Amino acid sequence: MFRLTIVTEDRGGVKKLHSELLKRGFSCSVIDAGERPSAAKGRHTPDLVLLATDGRPASPEMKGLAREIKQERRLPIIALISRKALGSFEADFSPDDFVIEPWETDEVIARVKRTMHLTSLTPDSDLIKCDNLVIDLTRCEVRLDNRIVSLTFREYELLRFLAGNRGKVFTRDALLDRVWGYDYYGGDRTVDVHIRRLRSKIEDSNHIFIETVRNIGYRFRKES
Repeated sequence: MFRLTIVTEDRGGVKKLHSELLKRGFSCSVIDAGERPSAAKGRHTPDLVLLATDGRPASPEMKGLAREIKQERRLPIIALISRKALGSFEADFSPDDFVIEPWETDEVIARVKRTMHLTSLTPDSDLIKCDNLVIDLTRCEVRLDNRIVSLTFREYELLRFLAGNRGKVFTRDALLDRVWGYDYYGGDRTVDVHIRRLRSKIEDSNHIFIETVRNIGYRFRKES
């Protein structure tokens, strides 16, 4: 199921929708317009953001957050709007889709699925995402909590390979062959050293991405 975050200036207005989405099996959190999606429960980056308006002109905080979501975090947005907001929501939020109040759960879910399908066909498919970690294959950049992580070429290639084969276990020899090349003459301890350095840059108590499989090798963690 997709991870959703509802951003609102009126928590009471989205209480029913939030409850229904949870019942349907979605991971869904609610945050205020002054917060950021990463502040949601569990600190997981959402797959999609629902921006709820109450018909009043969007506040500077809401507009600023919408720009950040679209331009920096590159997450799809569905606007939850009232009929009287139809004239202004497009300019305020540039959403991927919208639902008019009353926000029926079935319609919201249908539009979430449609939006996620469409965005998966865009250049964003060149992104590998895991929680707050984003690997941009086009720019060869890695971001954690929207901050660029400085990696060496080999660290980046190792992370890209493991994350691109999520859940699969690779021996040290296999990683040497696939990441370093068959003509590399160093020992397999090289893999351990690079894994350790990579972990020090992208992992902490809130972020665990690379798992050690005892007596075998390493894998990028499976989908949660």
